[in-house]
Amino acid sequence: MTQTAVTPSTTTPSTTLSGLRSLHLIRVAFSLVWVALVATTSASLVSPDKPTVIAAVLLVVYPLWDAIATALERRMAATAGSTDRVGTLNMALGLATTAGMIIAVFSTIGTALLVFGVWALLSGAIQLTVAIRRRRTVGAQWPMLISGGLSVLAGANFAAMSTSATSSLSTIAGYSAFGAFWYLVSAITLNIRSRRAPR
Repeated sequence: MTQTAVTPSTTTPSTTLSGLRSLHLIRVAFSLVWVALVATTSASLVSPDKPTVIAAVLLVVYPLWDAIATALERRMAATAGSTDRVGTLNMALGLATTAGMIIAVFSTIGTALLVFGVWALLSGAIQLTVAIRRRRTVGAQWPMLISGGLSVLAGANFAAMSTSATSSLSTIAGYSAFGAFWYLVSAITLNIRSRRAPR
């Protein structure tokens, strides 16, 4: 549930706002579909269980999609300096988590929860950093500040819960649904800002 910083240079602020808004809406749609699939196929799986094939695919696809979304976000506007390094770090984290999840799904749901928790914590910290920097160039970042902070807390909680025999994939589904809500709020606030931005 992270996002890369975009510093407009060759693109106009209104173009950047429009691109971010569209990407956030795509993230919302992906998360809602992902949550629905987890709820209907894998919500009952708990920490000691071995992931089913469907659960394994869902767990691997989630961080992979985040890395892809980050790459798309970086392409919509030129980036430079430290902002670009943050985007690179975020993509590397998503890809590393995907690799870690590929290994974890051959173990147990608890192992997958641990990998997911570490990723959520680190990606939330990155999202906080990005949102703070983007406030000056794009604005309307308060939803991402809240989302990033909650991701850090949720990630720590997932990691702690990974050893509990009753922890299930439904907790991750709740995390994703909540993230979708904040991306929707962010898309709405960016839409409001884009209408106020000078043409």
